[in-house]
Amino acid sequence: MPPFDLYIGWDSREQDAFRVATESLFANTKTPVNVYPLSQNWLREAGHYWRPNDPLSSTEFSFTRFLVPYLNEFKGWALYCDCDFMFRRDIAKLFELRDDRYAVMCVKHDYRPKEEFKMDNVRQRPYERKNWSSLMLFNCAHEQIKKLMPHDVNTQTGLHLHQFQWLTDDAIGELPIEWNYLEGWHTAEDCADPAAVHFTRGGPWFKNYENVEYATEWKRYASIARI
Repeated sequence: MPPFDLYIGWDSREQDAFRVATESLFANTKTPVNVYPLSQNWLREAGHYWRPNDPLSSTEFSFTRFLVPYLNEFKGWALYCDCDFMFRRDIAKLFELRDDRYAVMCVKHDYRPKEEFKMDNVRQRPYERKNWSSLMLFNCAHEQIKKLMPHDVNTQTGLHLHQFQWLTDDAIGELPIEWNYLEGWHTAEDCADPAAVHFTRGGPWFKNYENVEYATEWKRYASIARI
């Protein structure tokens, strides 16, 4: 089996989160995986990303995630996730859910955050389909995916991209909650044993979030990664 392709958002403020995401991934995945950090600086230098900095963006990868199909040469399947994920299961199980009928597959959250601020004092901005784009399984060869050319990623509005307005609704497949369990929003009643925990409000690497749910497990991976 060829390696899976995984693109992880990179943010200079969350380097520890990125390291734990990769550490937990390799600790739980037996199948070979190609991991690509989505560094905005590199994408700018390479000429793939020229969008002006957006003051409403909470991370450096708010928009670069939508370049994944292009970076994967519009071939095969590729997974994207934010850097604030911790994997607890083999992602081969996630790739087994691929369905060629869909252009993108994601967890279709009904996420309405209660907090006014998150992470390091970043304002929460609620909108429809919030966090759908935090983990996306891209069918890179799908006809509708070709709407994500660099020009589109660099010029379309944030809502157009994050709300999947570039797709027809029937091209968006659904993944189970276990692959994008939102810490602080989901509970054991929603999913008793998540395959991937998403510290979307802020994780143990941020002040005031040191003891959130699954923090002990995150810190164990941080110790292995020598953080």
